[in-house]
Amino acid sequence: MKKFEELTEREVLALAIGLEEEDERVYADFAEGLRPDYPATAAMFDGMREEESGHRRRLIELFQQKFGEHIPLIRRQDVRGFVDRPALWLVRPLRIEAVRKEASTMEVETRRFYEKASARTQDASIRQLLDDLAYEEREHEERAQELDKQKLPDNVKADEEVAQRRLFVLQIVQPGLAGLMDGSVSTLAPVFAAAFATKNSHEAFLVGLAASAGAGISMGFAEALSDDGSLTGRGHPWVRGVICGAMTALGGIGHTLPFLLRDFRVALWAAGAVVVAELAVITWVRRRYMDTPWISAALQVGLGGALVFITGVLIGKS
Repeated sequence: MKKFEELTEREVLALAIGLEEEDERVYADFAEGLRPDYPATAAMFDGMREEESGHRRRLIELFQQKFGEHIPLIRRQDVRGFVDRPALWLVRPLRIEAVRKEASTMEVETRRFYEKASARTQDASIRQLLDDLAYEEREHEERAQELDKQKLPDNVKADEEVAQRRLFVLQIVQPGLAGLMDGSVSTLAPVFAAAFATKNSHEAFLVGLAASAGAGISMGFAEALSDDGSLTGRGHPWVRGVICGAMTALGGIGHTLPFLLRDFRVALWAAGAVVVAELAVITWVRRRYMDTPWISAALQVGLGGALVFITGVLIGKS
């Protein structure tokens, strides 16, 4: 996997062509999936697809002029800095709110790519085209909103989620949620295994403290090194790492603190209550920001927490 800064101008143009082609096909799939129930929204995505097709043709023409007929295959997954996209277009039926939010994120990511690519390009004609495309992508969302007003009646259009909210989810909610889930669930086994093995609140507290701190450090570094955020708007990697690491440690500390109580039984019941509260908070966050249905979110979080908890109890009693 290459860093963006290592790409040549030829590779930058090839990557841009691949990105435009991918966006064009995604918008086409969105339009096809939404057409039966939301024909007006499908028409909006048809318009966005046509615009991306025009961008791709202009990029190909310039590439042929500069570098010849062969366009190397360089995909987003070959370059560091891009966010993995959930394959929403493969899901049927499509959820219109999720589709609009994903489209907004795609536009922001593409604009940032063109701006960054233009800034490091020396060829005047390439820079001019990249600047033009960045400008057009910058206004893409505004034109899409105008299409909304023209084509989307009130009884069809759902509540719009702006791109900034999506970026907030990418920069804050996702790393924080990942950390909270890992800290709340992964530390259950060592904490409760130690509690049932020793029947001693202080020793269980020390194990929980060590597990929480270790998991926080590990998750923090993993998040910071996973994506530099230069093209995606996910924010500074070390900020995300701090958020993820802090939430991981917090998730583990929550059900560790009750073991500061001297009475082991009271501490055990209090820790169990905290676990239930933690899993409820995670379920709410997944429903609120990740658009996961209540039942699905509760089952996923609850089942994982229950399995890890049972594992810790069985190991502690063995």
